[in-house]
Amino acid sequence: MNEYDFVIIGSGIAGLSFALQAAGHGRVAIITKRARAESNTAWAQGGIASVTSTEDSFELHVQDTLEAGAGLCDEQVVRTIVTDGPARIRELIDFGVHFDERELPDGSHELDLGREGGHSKRRILHARDVTGREIEGALLAAIAKHPQITVLENHMAVDLITLGKLGYVSSDRCLGVYVLNEATGEVLALRSDRVVLATGGCGKVYLYTTNPGIATGDGVAMSWRAGAKIANMEFIQFHPTCLFHPEARSFLISEAVRGEGATLVNALGERFMPGRHPDAELAPRDVVAREVFREQQATGAVRLDATSLGAGFAQRFPGIFALCMARGVDPRVEAIPVTPAAHYAMGGIVTDLAGRSTLHRLYACGEVARTGVHGANRLASNSLLEGLVFAERVARDLETVSPLDATPPARDWRVPPLTDRGAAQVAANMVRDTMWKYAGIVRSADGLGACLATLEDIERRLPEGATEEANLVETARLIALAALLREESRGGHYRTDFPHPRPSWQHRHVLWRGSGALVTT
Repeated sequence: MNEYDFVIIGSGIAGLSFALQAAGHGRVAIITKRARAESNTAWAQGGIASVTSTEDSFELHVQDTLEAGAGLCDEQVVRTIVTDGPARIRELIDFGVHFDERELPDGSHELDLGREGGHSKRRILHARDVTGREIEGALLAAIAKHPQITVLENHMAVDLITLGKLGYVSSDRCLGVYVLNEATGEVLALRSDRVVLATGGCGKVYLYTTNPGIATGDGVAMSWRAGAKIANMEFIQFHPTCLFHPEARSFLISEAVRGEGATLVNALGERFMPGRHPDAELAPRDVVAREVFREQQATGAVRLDATSLGAGFAQRFPGIFALCMARGVDPRVEAIPVTPAAHYAMGGIVTDLAGRSTLHRLYACGEVARTGVHGANRLASNSLLEGLVFAERVARDLETVSPLDATPPARDWRVPPLTDRGAAQVAANMVRDTMWKYAGIVRSADGLGACLATLEDIERRLPEGATEEANLVETARLIALAALLREESRGGHYRTDFPHPRPSWQHRHVLWRGSGALVTT
C-alpha cells in the first residue's frame, strides 16, 4: 500500500503548480503516464494571458473572455482568474520563468506583450514560441529539488478508488487511485483522501490535433466511471492553423504568428478573412477555424502567409521555424499549408471555484476541468492562466481540509496485459477518423448518429487490456452525444442543421451525472 497526503495525476502546468503549493503540507505523488516533461503544457507555444500593462485592465480582459465564451461563461469564475492572474505570473517569474522583454528608449526593459485573436489589448506573455516548455522546465526544476514530492513516470492511472468500488452504499467519495506501472504490469493502489486530476485534454480523439499523444481523455473517462459530474463536452476548440501534412504529422502554428501580421490565403492565393469578420485573421478561434474549413472545401487548400516577417520569422518563432523547415517548408519565403485541428476541450469535470468536483475529495484543475471560465469557446492563451490560478485555489482549499477517518483497504485491481496491440491501434485510429468526419468542425444529427453507432461497434471490438483506447472511446462518445443533444450552433460547436445560436440554449449546459442520466439546466 502506498499512502500520500496528496496525489496528483498529470504533470502539466496545473499538476506541477499544485504539487509545489501542496508540498509544504505533506507528501505528494505526481502520476504521469509518460515522461514527466511530456504534457500539453510543453506544447503550448503562444503564451499566457494576463493583465500586466497599464494600457490594459481587468475589465477589458473579463469582457474579452465573456465575448469569446458565447454566453456560457460563468462571470464570477472569469473575474476570479483574471484578477488572480498577475500574482500567479509573479510566482512563475520567481520560479525562474523568463518571459520575453523589449528594451525601451531609456535603456530599461518591459515585458514584450503579444496580441492574439479575441484580445482587445496586447496581454500575452511569451518566451519566444516555446512558452509552455519554458514554464514546465522551471517548475520541474523546482520539483526535482523538493524532498516531499515523488514523481512516478510511466505510470498510468486506470481508475479512481471510491467507496462505491469497494462495495459500500454510503455517500461516495474518492479514496485514491489505481495506477498501472507500464514497465512491470503491476497495479498499485495509491491511497489518498486528496486526489487532484490534472490530466489535460482529449485532442487525440481526433485525426488532426495540436495535442501530444498522451491527450486521450483519461481524466474525464475515469471521473465519469466514478460518478463525477461532467459538462460541456460538445465544445471542442479547433485551432485554425495547424501545419497540414497528408500523414497527419501535424503541429501547431501559433496564433501569435497571425498576431504579428501573417494572413490566411486560399488555394487561389486570395486572402479571405477580411470579408468574414471585422477582426479578420484575429477573429475568435471558432470563427477562423470554420472559415478555414470552408475555404478548404471550396478551393481545396488554405495557407498561412507569413512571408512579410522575412528573416524575422526565425528570430521570433524559432521552434515553429525549425519544425517547418524539417517538413520542407521555408516560412520566410513561402506560405505554410495549414488545417484546423482539435486543440482544446472547453468541457470536462465540473468543479466549483475551489476546484472541487461533485465526487467528495476529488479535485480537478487545468484542461480536464470545466470550471466555467471558457464557456463555449476559450479565449486564446487563457488556458495556462486557468491552470495556474486553479492549482493555487485547490491547494489553498486543501490546506483547510482535515484527513478523513480510517477507510477500508483497497481491493486488488488487475489490469490484464494488452492482448493485441495492433488491434488496439486500429481501434484508436478508427475513433480519430470517425470523430474527425462526423463530430469535428461541422456536425449534423445524421453524422452524429453515425458517429455514435460506429463508436459502439469499435468499443465492442476492443481487445482485452486496451485501457487507454477504452478511455478514448468513452470520451469520444461523451462528446458526440452531447453534440447531438445541443440543437444549435454556439462557440466551438457548429451544427449544419441548426446553424445559429438559439436563445433557449443561451445559459443551458449538457450535464452528465454519475447515474448515467443526461440532463440540461
